[in-house]
Amino acid sequence: MSPRFALAALLSLPLAACGGVVPPATSYTPPPAGPPASAFTKTGPLMGMDAKRLTQMFGTPRLDIRETTVRKLQFANGRCVLDAYLYSPGKGKEPVVTHVDARTPAGTDVDHASCAATLQQR
Repeated sequence: MSPRFALAALLSLPLAACGGVVPPATSYTPPPAGPPASAFTKTGPLMGMDAKRLTQMFGTPRLDIRETTVRKLQFANGRCVLDAYLYSPGKGKEPVVTHVDARTPAGTDVDHASCAATLQQR
């Protein structure tokens, strides 16, 4: 055997290891369906309001963040902070409140209805 042939054979051995067996495809089973999104919907006096109505109630928001699908308005008065998340109920429709978070300035959760009442006192 010539040295050239032996060298070629030796260099091709690592490549032989790359031709392993392909594992068979497995079928995908989706996880079981959970509760509908409506099961997580909070109720309250602010749900369904648009940005104009919130601004009439609480004044100019401290934050007004707009993203592709959501608008977040934040109102605060030193005693509580209220974040209202507005989503459009359909194409071409005005975004409305679908979720509200309320907390003290220190970060402790509070009832959003009582925070809203506090914010209205200004």
